[in-house]
Amino acid sequence: MLKFTDEHEWLKIEGGVATVGITAYAVEQLGDLVFVELPEAGSAFAKGDTASTVESVKAASDVYCPLDGEIVESNQAIVDDPSLVNSDPQGAGWFFKLKLSDPSAVNALLDEAAYKELIA
Repeated sequence: MLKFTDEHEWLKIEGGVATVGITAYAVEQLGDLVFVELPEAGSAFAKGDTASTVESVKAASDVYCPLDGEIVESNQAIVDDPSLVNSDPQGAGWFFKLKLSDPSAVNALLDEAAYKELIA
């Protein structure tokens, strides 16, 4: 299941764990990324907390935690090579995996059609 936030994060939900990244739209707005800072495994976040930071040639931006949960994994590959986020934002460019405190909370997020309407 794929869900989106109005802050331009995407979530791929699998068994109570969400893989989280930023959308292609967000990447287009930011331009070429030059730096990514990710949360450590074991860190707990509430919905809306700043979980990551990205810097591009244009600006720095926060990436927010889309739901309450605990980080179980971060994608070191995008720290080593931030351009992966530009080339594959909804694939190899994922940011972190979040064990959801309440998996049913995903139902309040946007589906793909609603997200596309938001950015249209």
